[in-house]
Amino acid sequence: MTAVHRHIRHTGALVAGAFLLGAAPASAQLTVRLTVPRNTPPGATIYLAGSFNGWNPASPDYRLAREASGEYAITLHEDVRGPVDFKFTLGSWDAAESDSTGADAPNRRFVVPATGAATYAGSVAGWRDGSPRPARPSTASRSVTVLDTAFAIPQLGRTRRVWIYLPPDYATTTKTYPVLYMHDAQNVFDDATSYAGEWGVDETLDSLHAAGDWGAIVVAVDNGGQRRLDEYSPWTHPRHGGGEGDAYVDFLANTLKPYIDARYRTRPDRLNTGVAGSSMGGLISLYAALKYPDVFGRAGVFSPAFWFSEQNFAFARAARPLGGERFYLVTGAREGDAPQVYENDHRRMVDTLAAAGFRVGRQVVGYVREDGTHSEGFWRREFPAAYRWMFGGGTDCP
Repeated sequence: MTAVHRHIRHTGALVAGAFLLGAAPASAQLTVRLTVPRNTPPGATIYLAGSFNGWNPASPDYRLAREASGEYAITLHEDVRGPVDFKFTLGSWDAAESDSTGADAPNRRFVVPATGAATYAGSVAGWRDGSPRPARPSTASRSVTVLDTAFAIPQLGRTRRVWIYLPPDYATTTKTYPVLYMHDAQNVFDDATSYAGEWGVDETLDSLHAAGDWGAIVVAVDNGGQRRLDEYSPWTHPRHGGGEGDAYVDFLANTLKPYIDARYRTRPDRLNTGVAGSSMGGLISLYAALKYPDVFGRAGVFSPAFWFSEQNFAFARAARPLGGERFYLVTGAREGDAPQVYENDHRRMVDTLAAAGFRVGRQVVGYVREDGTHSEGFWRREFPAAYRWMFGGGTDCP
């Protein structure tokens, strides 16, 4: 698996695909049917890779069978439900499906119904020729460095690359700064390590600083590839994994934050410490702020994947504000092909936090953007407003 496919992507785009719902047995299953292009090699093995199998491009359990009609088909396990993202490959990401121009095809998206069966019927326009993708130029600003390529996560017994952004005036002043911790670092600063674009957090903060913003330090942790879903949820999903979110959040609060505070000029108090991410990263960001309210007083929750577990809402209902928190939730009304899943969960979470005692408009704000999609482009656009609301803007920092 290459870096560009090491995390769930929800582009909300389809490649010659259609969704067909029909009468079916009570145990819901998704059947995927595929028409392949003429340039498909004779005897090729076609695989399905997606959020349900860790994006493995050559899993033997996800080989499509060739039918007499020339189509290919596979029926997934009945536990695969809810939003799924996937692509077709010939056994590697260098031989994955392409669009009609030969460029990488966007991820496909479908929401499997809770009951009944569903059929996804699609076609592939073409295949990549198997040659390695050319390296893309780095877009990270001079304010960004890799803190460590193998930072230890003792709570999980593994290591991870960690990036850090320092404000443009960090080296020339004695100022102290708030700190924002972010997930999916491959997509935060640099197009060369991202898939389908990056958030441009460094460019945004450089621009805001030039306009008078006080500045903030951003520490971003790479996702764990096939372990991403495990690490970004404290609760398990019958097909998608999960369950390591507690240990990951413990790492942020008890290992990474003390390390940063000891080596950089930070403002270590809770109201100057935030955590932010999108999709599963949005889920784990809110969880971190609710589990460690004495550590994280700010949370940026972008297109959160609350569908992953109903326990998200029970945990939020049991939370209690300490005072001064600022949680910024934003979701698009065009999040994939079943946007109501994200939008309804977004509204429900805002209501749940309000019922727990958080003041809407003061401690929690939630926005549904009519044109918002599940994409880095949307999150990049929304980041400046979230940052300004979480940290109060430049002139609010003495």
